[in-house]
Amino acid sequence: MTGFRRTDETVVHQGFIWRLATAEFESPDGERFHRDVVRSPGAVGVVPIWMDSEGVPGVILIRQYRPAYESFIIEIPAGMRDVPGEPPEDTARRELIEEVGFSAGNLVHLTDLYPSPGMTDSVTTVFLATDLSQTERDVHGPEERHMEVLNLSLADALDWVVSGQIRDAKTVVGLLLAERLLR
Repeated sequence: MTGFRRTDETVVHQGFIWRLATAEFESPDGERFHRDVVRSPGAVGVVPIWMDSEGVPGVILIRQYRPAYESFIIEIPAGMRDVPGEPPEDTARRELIEEVGFSAGNLVHLTDLYPSPGMTDSVTTVFLATDLSQTERDVHGPEERHMEVLNLSLADALDWVVSGQIRDAKTVVGLLLAERLLR
């Protein structure tokens, strides 16, 4: 469907990374309406897969404190695209080192997803990382300093999705797509 257009936008708050804007739109039948929109540089997520001695895939996840929920969330390694001009592949490689201390010999694009299209223009680019090599973590900030790195089978991680232990959207999508690609 076409015919919607933005007619005005005002930034009401400029944060460290995000901007909150109030925007005015016009519908195809001429109705004007306002929406609050969070403008974001986007993010990346990485599904780091390793194989055990029998060829069974495992995955590296993190348990990280998320202030918005005031609790720890189980996720794939991820981060904001907060370095201007940095390609998403480079952001993914950087975040993998920072958060779990691994570099990827192979990085495959899985998808670009809209994490919350009703309120933000953010796009999360999700990658599959394989051929992993351990390196030193490059920790930034209190959340990363206090995160827990988890190694488990991909099958167990998918069970955690089904049981509700994993609820983060990029992680659910990334794990499902990785499992499908590895079949």
